[in-house]
Amino acid sequence: MSIERPARFLAVLAVGGMALLARSARAEIYVYKDATGAEHFTNRPGDGKRYRLYRGGAEAPAARSGGRPTPPRDRDAARYTRYDPWIVQAAALYQMPEPLIRAIIRQESDYDPRAVSVAGARGLMQLMPDTAKRMNVRDIVDPHDNILGGVRFLRELATEFHGDLTLTVAAYNAGDAAVLRFSGVPPFPETRDYVAAVTAYYRRYRALEDPLEASR
Repeated sequence: MSIERPARFLAVLAVGGMALLARSARAEIYVYKDATGAEHFTNRPGDGKRYRLYRGGAEAPAARSGGRPTPPRDRDAARYTRYDPWIVQAAALYQMPEPLIRAIIRQESDYDPRAVSVAGARGLMQLMPDTAKRMNVRDIVDPHDNILGGVRFLRELATEFHGDLTLTVAAYNAGDAAVLRFSGVPPFPETRDYVAAVTAYYRRYRALEDPLEASR
């Protein structure tokens, strides 16, 4: 599956002393080392091999989900504009495009702050607890805190990948280590589908002024 790479979404990236914390927001990539020492990566470690959670080039025991997965359940259309003030605030604070933030939230949680992934990612921007801690998020399920922490993390990835939309979005899903290892979008179906979906939402949010209409 080939993914079109849009133009860089940030013309100028001022680092501003921000640390580049190379980790995944979702932490759902696993690695298996075979008898020859070769590493095999997957986002679905269900084939019986001894896959372990992959974090920045190191192997670690698979993380517990930290609770029962909760899919998005909010069906109120007002949710698509409910968090606008905080999205605008985070976009201005971290110099990130509002349409991209909206696209990430739409794909990650469908604007439901109560959503929890099978890996334990939580909130509107589906932050893993360790990522939330490093982003100084006080309450991971609080929409305001979650958005600010998620956008801060997104900004660090954008800085690392020089404003490349495709690589930034791929890293948000699969981790920057995987993007660097594969010199592009990792060959994981979930990540490729994720990049395609977020990119489509991003273009839609850019084209339509009404966030409610763009979210549908």
